[in-house]
Amino acid sequence: MATTDRDTLPKSIKPTHYSLSLYDLSLAAPWTYQGTVRIDTSIHELTDHVSLNAHNLKIHEASVFTEQSKTEHAIKAKNMSYDEKAQRVTLAFDGKLPTSPKATLDIKFEGTMNNHMAGFYRSKYKPTVPAVASVPQDEEYHYMFSTQFESCSAREAFPCFDEPNLKASYDFEIEIPDDQTALSNMPEKQTRQSGTPGFKVVSFERTPVMSTYLLAWAFGDFEYVEDFTRRKYQGKSLPVRVYTTRGLKEQGRFALEHAHQIVDFYSDVFDIEYPLPKADLLAVHEFSHGAMENWGLVTYRTTAVLFDEANSDQRYKNRVAYVVAHELAHQWFGNLVTMDWWNELWLNEGFATWVGWYAVNHLHPDWSVWAQFVDQEMEAAYSMDSLRSSHPIDVPVRDALQVEQIFDAISYRKGCSIIRMISSHLTDELFLRGVSRYLKAHQYGNATTNDLWSSLSDVSGQDVKSFVDNWILKIGFPVVTVAEEPGQISVQQKRFLSTGGVKSEEDQTTWWVPLNLRRTGDVKTQAEKVALTTKESTIRDINDNFYKLNANQTGFYRTNYPPGRLEKLGASRHNLSVEDKIGLITDASSLAVSGDGTTPALLGLLQEFQDETNYLVWSAIISALGTVRNVFSSNSTLTTALRSFTLKLVTPAVEKLGWDFKPNEDYLTAQLRPLLIGTAGFAGHAEINKEASRLFEAYMSPSPENPTTTAIHPSLRRNVLKLACNADSANAYPKILEHFLHTTSIDGKETCLAALGRVTTPELARQFFIFLLSPEVATQDIHTGGAALGGSRPAIRAELWKCIKEYWNQRPIGEVPDVPPLPEAHGSDAGPSGAKIAGGASHASFLEKAGANKSVVLSRFLRMSLNKFSDAEMERDIEAFFQDKKPEELGFDRDLAVVLDTIRARAGYKSRDEKVVEEWLGARGYL
Repeated sequence: MATTDRDTLPKSIKPTHYSLSLYDLSLAAPWTYQGTVRIDTSIHELTDHVSLNAHNLKIHEASVFTEQSKTEHAIKAKNMSYDEKAQRVTLAFDGKLPTSPKATLDIKFEGTMNNHMAGFYRSKYKPTVPAVASVPQDEEYHYMFSTQFESCSAREAFPCFDEPNLKASYDFEIEIPDDQTALSNMPEKQTRQSGTPGFKVVSFERTPVMSTYLLAWAFGDFEYVEDFTRRKYQGKSLPVRVYTTRGLKEQGRFALEHAHQIVDFYSDVFDIEYPLPKADLLAVHEFSHGAMENWGLVTYRTTAVLFDEANSDQRYKNRVAYVVAHELAHQWFGNLVTMDWWNELWLNEGFATWVGWYAVNHLHPDWSVWAQFVDQEMEAAYSMDSLRSSHPIDVPVRDALQVEQIFDAISYRKGCSIIRMISSHLTDELFLRGVSRYLKAHQYGNATTNDLWSSLSDVSGQDVKSFVDNWILKIGFPVVTVAEEPGQISVQQKRFLSTGGVKSEEDQTTWWVPLNLRRTGDVKTQAEKVALTTKESTIRDINDNFYKLNANQTGFYRTNYPPGRLEKLGASRHNLSVEDKIGLITDASSLAVSGDGTTPALLGLLQEFQDETNYLVWSAIISALGTVRNVFSSNSTLTTALRSFTLKLVTPAVEKLGWDFKPNEDYLTAQLRPLLIGTAGFAGHAEINKEASRLFEAYMSPSPENPTTTAIHPSLRRNVLKLACNADSANAYPKILEHFLHTTSIDGKETCLAALGRVTTPELARQFFIFLLSPEVATQDIHTGGAALGGSRPAIRAELWKCIKEYWNQRPIGEVPDVPPLPEAHGSDAGPSGAKIAGGASHASFLEKAGANKSVVLSRFLRMSLNKFSDAEMERDIEAFFQDKKPEELGFDRDLAVVLDTIRARAGYKSRDEKVVEEWLGARGYL
């Protein structure tokens, strides 16, 4: 992308260093603070004005100091003008500022510690132990304070040149109460007494040169657990800490155990030592994303960094390990070397995603990390990139304010998938050697995609750019269709769309496709590296008994086999790797949706896997079945038949595995149990539902012999609650809602929201939606409830859409009855019962709740809650409703287009395959 295509700040002035001081913090409404920032700059052109970024700030005064002939001259700004849309302030001066290699811009300003999870903001939480006296609090909540600057929110905290390639160093200090703790990117330099009684001023060591979005600070009632790197850095082990609000630090030990090992691991594989003198991880109670890679002070939402061995669902182990690894990867790839502009966001995120999985695989080889990647991450990338509304990995970004919407499955997951494909082709060793070369060449600077390709080409001797460019610069991916002839196969590539109907103008790209051909049924056989570089080609000497393209699913494409070959591969499933089994299933599922394959072919393949024992393969099977059941859910005859099909498929496996966790059971088997129990229960398995009901009542009515904490294994809690709500919503809903209000489990609220969304009546669905708009539900979590409602039965989905429309700009007032009082509180994890949840003045409209200053929350909710509709009429209704809702201005236009494309694909699938699915199921006795 040419620099002329970017809307950037003028190039006449460039920052080199910031000295930032924050003081007079108001730790109650209006939550303001005062600040002074001195920005060392170089002025390259004569100019009578300076433009920089500022948003929601009040600038009191500004001056420029220049050095001429060793004399310092102060020039005060005569006026200031604001461009709210561009989030810029222009300081005008009398006369021209002279060019100077050193000019200091001195600005005094006022900001606000807001509550919308961007800039310098406050997070509310309910403490688990008494907090120190100075912590701000209201009737229900205490508050901590932290920053979130990526992508364009540093400007909300202080005036700055807020673009990724305007790097500078930082000195930072902040005035806070004596009994609280302040953190920033670098270690504390000193603490001195403030002029305000009860306050202190904490200053920090100077940072390296870095982008504004990586600066961070936080303060609150913090405590920490600590360990040290085993590797020595300049003769010393580095401190690694996990900070939490008081009472939660022990839940940081799992992350801590991983963090210090990962810092050492990356220092070795990148051949560059970790660049800072410490590595801090901070749990933040309200957080719009999963985590943020601030250099030296990584911030996380609580469920991405905290884990309670006794009470957390085991599946969160995987999340914590991966997110910690992903963010620490950024300390090199993104922080030490930063993309030049936001169009190459994927350089940061795609690589951090790949190497994050690479690190987790190093630490947990028994977790089948790459099979997990194929099942979850690649599928998310395929799902989005198979739509006409997708975008290239390297996407044009004129205005940095547009970038929020490309923090998506393309930048992260497709980017990672392409990196995995390249690494597999070159070998991991060569690839990482090239990465090291790239990092060393551009450290403390900015770089482009072509810089990475150049380094990889240098170490591999291959022209990487020539075969990778189309994957980065072009939209979409191919399906490789196989035709068989005696002793040979022909392969043809064309663009894959989930809607089918690819037009010729949409199929102009010829990708380099690594076919990775396995010619024998021996899973240990090395795949043959052969690439498809034209639209079609022929491969000879094929053994009709067995062949498999895209071995281990390292290539980013779908494979469409002839029906007979698909059957043979299903029969030969024991000769396939876990990754290949997953790929076979997910390809067949997607090809059924697009019309390149059929649902009967998919169902026939799935029934071959009744004897499967691997969690990740079962995950792919159940996901594929879930799509079929969901798309045809408005047909009651098919719904019943598909439920019977599902029950027959999973019953042997779930009954063999049972409810009880075994001592020293491997991690993946422990994940398989709740998956199968939930699937069997929702398919109508009588004994499963009976036991789930018994466990639910024991959990909600604890006794000394059977307390809440032991009534249900933590890893079964989510599905037991969901099954209970599905079986008897009238009984379960108020109990789960009450539990939500008082749970102290880190994953407890997410678990309850997912369960509450399984209500079975439109009345309760409406009540739950209104509850999502209440202050009780953190804005960051509302998508969990929306996704649960959206993935439910048709009547519930329809009610969800009615609620979105009705409460888009209207607050619910007095529409919901109080939750009925329960006979007793729920054990040690509960508080007073009979909470008031009526709609009222404290409830927000949907737009106020989901869209208030943070488009990512709104986009995520709409994408995850509306993508399960399968009717053309609903697609038209959604499109019509949003026509005058300013989706581009509110930052959800891309995700809205994704939703509409997804519904079109599902509606076409439903119309095309409904009859043949009914015939197939009827012929096999399921009707």
